[in-house]
Amino acid sequence: MKKLVLLGASGSIGLQTIDVVLQHPSDFVITGIGVGRNIPVLKDILSKIEVKYVSVQEEEAAAELKKEFPHISFFHGDEGLIEVLKQADYDVLVNALVGFTGFLPTLYAIEHGKDVALANKETLVVGGELIKKALKKHGRSLYPIDSEHSAIFQCLQGNRRSDLKKLIITASGGSFRKLSREQLKDVTVEQALAHPNWSMGAKITIDSADMMNKGFEVIEAHWLFDVDYDDIEVIMHDESVIHSMVEFRDRSVIAQMGTPDMRLPIQYALTWPDRLELNEEELDLSAIGTLHFRKPDLERFPLLRLAYECGKKGGNLNAVMNAANEEANLAFRQGKIPFLMIEEIVSEAVRSVEFREIRTTEDLLEANNWGREFALEKIRKVNE
Repeated sequence: MKKLVLLGASGSIGLQTIDVVLQHPSDFVITGIGVGRNIPVLKDILSKIEVKYVSVQEEEAAAELKKEFPHISFFHGDEGLIEVLKQADYDVLVNALVGFTGFLPTLYAIEHGKDVALANKETLVVGGELIKKALKKHGRSLYPIDSEHSAIFQCLQGNRRSDLKKLIITASGGSFRKLSREQLKDVTVEQALAHPNWSMGAKITIDSADMMNKGFEVIEAHWLFDVDYDDIEVIMHDESVIHSMVEFRDRSVIAQMGTPDMRLPIQYALTWPDRLELNEEELDLSAIGTLHFRKPDLERFPLLRLAYECGKKGGNLNAVMNAANEEANLAFRQGKIPFLMIEEIVSEAVRSVEFREIRTTEDLLEANNWGREFALEKIRKVNE
């Protein structure tokens, strides 16, 4: 029986993780969870699984929940997430948090001898070098949950890394893949959240619409698989059937296919190298009929190009890019800025920051704070 702590339990990945666990009660048990402010969803989760330790965002919510669930220890804030990791008995951290807040729990788990199943791509985007050093030092493993990286991980099984030539990451193009830049000027939040293929959280759906998310996945792939950025290709694929591919030096290309559902990559991260039965829709290629591919237009999607640039240069640029994006993405969702201003703010933040190496967690926190403050000042000026 594998014991899990699940952070980000009330989000899309978190809820699908719980579904996987409930499908295999003899294989998995969840001993601790972390959620944000979605207390109704938390209560529904607690009606399905028994846990001893829970973290929520607000102190007041934690106090109220303690009255209703006296047998559970409740914590709050970012510190509460770490407290769950300190108190719970677990083998693997499933990190389904969104944003920079996922970095410190990942690092803490690794430094305390735990493996991590990672859906929080920002962990590697902002601090890939620090995470890699910690994994090596403590002899732990990182298992990818993102569908693209799970696909690559699966394609690599049974093959020598020395034979790898190139990673090919597929991209749906998001909600606005058929719109010109002129048409993007007046798009709404509701339109941006209407992803054609995937059901995801609000933040990642917006990131998908401007391809920031795909840029993050390129950086994540670099750290996960030790592949140079020049050997990581992004290709547009409307149907989201092929989740990614690997090309080998003999020109053989292996692809992993499946329905656009996260339960498979979640389960594979938890069961590798084994596979379990999964109650999921069967992939029917005859019904799909045709698969489409094309190269991404980096003028149309400048944040994808920016991610390649930041990844190659390294230092504090990735953390600044991520922090500015988190604030700009949120501001768009709140109606404070237009859609195209997201990329304007993120790009300007990266161009404006003084380059510095990231050697410590303190360096990373400083870069994160700088990026946020820069973006918030730009947003404030727009709304004066």
